[in-house]
Amino acid sequence: MLKHRGFPGRMPGTDYQFTIRRANPKGVTPLTRRERFADRKPADRRADAAFLEALWQHFGDAPFERGNLDAGRLSWLFGREVVAVDEDFDPADYDALLRIDVDVAQASFPEIFDGGWA
Repeated sequence: MLKHRGFPGRMPGTDYQFTIRRANPKGVTPLTRRERFADRKPADRRADAAFLEALWQHFGDAPFERGNLDAGRLSWLFGREVVAVDEDFDPADYDALLRIDVDVAQASFPEIFDGGWA
């Protein structure tokens, strides 16, 4: 499992986890598309935005390996802002390649791309 050095481990000042420390010995947690309903807590929406911003700052629009990125946090963006690179994508593989769908990400989180975040 690739560890993304320099990637934030969690959202500052919270317990929202962005990375995992070690591979799961029972098996890889698969990525699944989670529905984001309108009644989600504002803190959860801020965590999604902070995670996407960290992805954008760390990887930009280049493909990246899933590695030690938290499956739960990634699943909130998966299938929309973060998509699989390969057609034969395995959602339960630490080596799976992903990328940010910039058009969708800009529409969902404009504050990240218009300079609204510091």
